Amino acid sequence: MPESPDSEPSAVTATEERRRFVGVVTRAVSWLLDAVAINVVAIVTGVGVELILSIFPISTSFASVLKPIAGAAYVVWAGAYFVVFWSWTGQTLGARVMRIQLLTTNGRRVKPARAVVRWVGMNLAMLPLFAGFAPILFGRRGFPDWLARTVVLEAQQMSLAEARRARVRAATEDRPQGPPAISTGSEPSASALVDGGGPPLGMHGRPGSAQRT
Repeated sequence: MPESPDSEPSAVTATEERRRFVGVVTRAVSWLLDAVAINVVAIVTGVGVELILSIFPISTSFASVLKPIAGAAYVVWAGAYFVVFWSWTGQTLGARVMRIQLLTTNGRRVKPARAVVRWVGMNLAMLPLFAGFAPILFGRRGFPDWLARTVVLEAQQMSLAEARRARVRAATEDRPQGPPAISTGSEPSASALVDGGGPPLGMHGRPGSAQRT
């Protein structure tokens, strides 16, 4: 009986042959960069909302309602950040910097539904004391990856600096060069220029003809 496309053991083995799994340190740096990006956007948005609300007077009851709304909006924003990037390119901003990528166990792109499952698993893995991420130290796959049947592998891509240098080299090679010098075949030699004249002329003005006496 043939195995299903998402059959985990053979799919993981085939994927591992092409790329290496990512350890906990690389993932931690990627998560830290993602947390910075998420919170910077949230802070800027919050400051903008505060400035807008400061122009218009609001009641105390309405202000108390805004706090849970802001909290819910932050959770939705954080979830959308991961789900959109995972299902779009398999790389969040932090993952792109660290050159890692999220794929399914058979090496395919992660679909939105699977990305949502992994995000839920990522939050569950934090309780208690990030215990759900402990298996990464041994099997390279934590609880979120086990739940969503995904793997985090090294990305087969150039770094941002390498990609920029490649674009510069390609633009330089494609740039048209100046027209080549066209030789007319009648340029005077160096010795002729030193003697102060052109090629010897005959009686009838033809080059190279001997003068008759």
